[in-house]
Amino acid sequence: MDFNLSKEQELLRDGLTKFLATRYDLEKSRAAAKSGAGWQPDIWSGLANELGILGAALPEDIGGIGGGPVEVMVIAEALGHALAIEPYVDTVVVAGGLLHRAGGETATNLLSRIVEGTAIVALAATEEGSGHNWAEVATTADRDGDGWVLRGAKIVAASAPLATHLLVTAHTAGGISLFVVDADAPGLTAHHYRTVDDRRASDLTFDGVRVPAEALLGDEGAAWPTLAQARDEGAAAVCCEAVGCMRKVVSDTVEYAKQRHQFGQPIGSFQALQHRMVDMYMELEQAVSAAYLAVLNLDAEPDVRARAVSAAKATIGRAARFIGQEAVQLHGGMGMTEELAIGHYFKRLTALQYEFGPTDFHVARYAELTRAR
Repeated sequence: MDFNLSKEQELLRDGLTKFLATRYDLEKSRAAAKSGAGWQPDIWSGLANELGILGAALPEDIGGIGGGPVEVMVIAEALGHALAIEPYVDTVVVAGGLLHRAGGETATNLLSRIVEGTAIVALAATEEGSGHNWAEVATTADRDGDGWVLRGAKIVAASAPLATHLLVTAHTAGGISLFVVDADAPGLTAHHYRTVDDRRASDLTFDGVRVPAEALLGDEGAAWPTLAQARDEGAAAVCCEAVGCMRKVVSDTVEYAKQRHQFGQPIGSFQALQHRMVDMYMELEQAVSAAYLAVLNLDAEPDVRARAVSAAKATIGRAARFIGQEAVQLHGGMGMTEELAIGHYFKRLTALQYEFGPTDFHVARYAELTRAR
């Protein structure tokens, strides 16, 4: 199998890498995360208008480039390497995928705005007690004339504080349905907060939120298959983001070991530390292969796709934990300081282990999908 990128994909990677290297300052990014808006709108605008990144994997008929999972892999890895906090996976991969598969005028218009960089869309699917299981939905949507009324609550809705629109799962008479809700809709209460990895999330309460009939995406009660696919696509994307983070962490750790001296020589010359850095590199290479496995199976049958994604997520969850912890230890006390990049990457790698299902969930799902029938 040929794992080489096409010329167009190489140009995409190189252009984004150069943009991030020259425009994305880690210190400025952390300041925006901690005390500012939680992101950098000018960077988002640049990704949309200067590079066309936001439409790279979206259809041409709504202004995209018409790419696919490999383009998402290239972009997510580059963003992970730069430790970007902008909501690419949440808005473009997860919400964009759901809108594209739903079709219809409402979805198409919102997709076009995502490509232009004028709309931020976040999915609100997790509920108290449901954990990572998006199929457990207590939020309800009842018909009210030509529209719908939503009641219920969601927790840890990633990127919701930045969003102009929310995609909300709710139980209707026909099953699980998906609705578009304005982020400032009457009856919607949001508690925003910053997560451990400097991202933003919200707990949301829907107290009689009224939406028009066209807010329903797709057929009533038929949202679960597309939600399951979106969860796997999001998991594959954060696997690629984790690979980008781990590449940077391994590189920085090796460089630090060359520069840090102890007993009159670089600590990288000590065989025991060399072995630990080799172990980090081996975990990274396994993670890269696992990410390829997930990405190249996203268009396969649901069970095949789910098995590949769970294998990748479990493998990369283990690698992220190992590489992050080793990097911090090899940097000594500096590894967890705010001033050093390693500490910020460690926090992101820790959070990535739990997004779209923690490692234990994916190990169990893989076992279930591969057991003898």
